[in-house]
Amino acid sequence: MAKRVAAITGASSGIGMAFARKLASRYDLLLIGRRKDRLEALAGELTAQHECEVTVVAADLTDETALRAVAAGISGTANLALLVNNAGFGYRGAFWRADLAKIEEMHRLHVMATLKLSHAALRVLVANDHGAVINVASVAAFAQRAGSASYGATKSWLAAFTEGLYLDLRRAKSAVTVQALCPGFTYSGFHDVTAEDRHRLAPASWWLTAEHVVEASLRALDGGPIFVVPGWRYKLLLAILTKLPTRLKLRAEASRVSGP
Repeated sequence: MAKRVAAITGASSGIGMAFARKLASRYDLLLIGRRKDRLEALAGELTAQHECEVTVVAADLTDETALRAVAAGISGTANLALLVNNAGFGYRGAFWRADLAKIEEMHRLHVMATLKLSHAALRVLVANDHGAVINVASVAAFAQRAGSASYGATKSWLAAFTEGLYLDLRRAKSAVTVQALCPGFTYSGFHDVTAEDRHRLAPASWWLTAEHVVEASLRALDGGPIFVVPGWRYKLLLAILTKLPTRLKLRAEASRVSGP
């Protein structure tokens, strides 16, 4: 009997790779990312260790043609059980001075790719009344910082989108679950791309491993909260920040020289 399939975007590094390694013992995998060589190396590793079937799709999800092809592949996977919308990147700078093309690319990846792939996946999952969608958002969905207007906005959209999906699924009495995973600073390739100094961003105690983030996500997937915030420090930060009056919240955000 064929295993159920977990599809993971941004699977070639960081949190996406950690998801692949955690899920390989239970699922066949559909690994999606831009770097084919890394995906193929990961597929070889996981196939040897777990005897799972791994399909690699090298695709740039900011490209409309590539995105349509990946969505079609997901909608055609009859035994799909899980979609992890993990692909994403950061970009820092005052909005009016930023490269508009880069900002538009971020919105296509974080918003439009998640929207289209979730739509494709949920048509399968809801019909089968089984499975889940995990959208990798961020602490930045609830705690903004200067220089990250577009990043914070897309992560806030991911959180709101996931909440809306939850309500649709509950109204339909579907067994399908959704989750917005909201990590803070995480050791991955993310900050290598943005060329930010990790030591200046936050003390070591605030940095999470990708494995810790994924374990928190999967523990909470069955019957857990919609919003999963790994790490007690980030839970405490958001518990305080989100309860402040808007004026005080904005003052606290404006005073931060760094943050998730």
